[in-house]
Amino acid sequence: MACFAGVDVGSSAAKAVVIDDRAEVLGRGLAPSGADLAGSAARVLYEACREAGVGRERVVRVAATGFGRLNVDFANLRRTEIDCHGRGAYHYFPRAITVVDIGGQDNKIIRLNEKGQRLSFSMNRKCAAGTGAFLEELALRLKIPLKKLAELAARGKPDATSLGSFCTVFAMTEVLSKIRAGVAVEDLARAALVSVAKRVLEAQLINGEVVASGGVVAHQPLLVEILEDLLKVKVQVPPFAQFTGALGAALAAREAES
Repeated sequence: MACFAGVDVGSSAAKAVVIDDRAEVLGRGLAPSGADLAGSAARVLYEACREAGVGRERVVRVAATGFGRLNVDFANLRRTEIDCHGRGAYHYFPRAITVVDIGGQDNKIIRLNEKGQRLSFSMNRKCAAGTGAFLEELALRLKIPLKKLAELAARGKPDATSLGSFCTVFAMTEVLSKIRAGVAVEDLARAALVSVAKRVLEAQLINGEVVASGGVVAHQPLLVEILEDLLKVKVQVPPFAQFTGALGAALAAREAES
């Protein structure tokens, strides 16, 4: 059985997905990107192959995507993040959708038609607001582990407070001011997720069916509820949302000509 792999080297994490020739997911790998992007890419592919129970020699093609895709020297082809996140989301929701992907350093909004063809996209690369980096900075200021932020936010009251600043630098100054004023940490955590959602959605008018993906969506499930509240629609989330781009890359590898 031939296997295909996708490796998504993001600014925060590297992900890999191994699929078979029927596009069934066999294994996944995840690791921090770190400074050695090539090493991280090789590591997550090894992990995905191990989980899949297949040797590396069974992987006939590898596609790379993400911020560090040019560092994946063993890749047979490379695809943009826009292409791969669209493919990965459409694989689970094969109809006209709008993909909202929120990653460590950027966010993307991708509109696809009923055939999975891209109609438009927007991408934020110039500011950390609306990304995982904003939440990492918040956790640092609050002196809490990032993984605890979701737990705290879930306990926060929806309308207790808000963050008016979209700029990360100004927002952190605002956070410190609210801490001095005695605002509960739980309420600040929730307000931060609302701020991220609003920053993402201001980039493009969103309508129709929405699919949310990315590491922030995977680790901050409350963010999906906030998006639903702001958009007034049901937001779909693919299985293993953090691996959507890697899956899209694997699908591109499967579809490529030998």
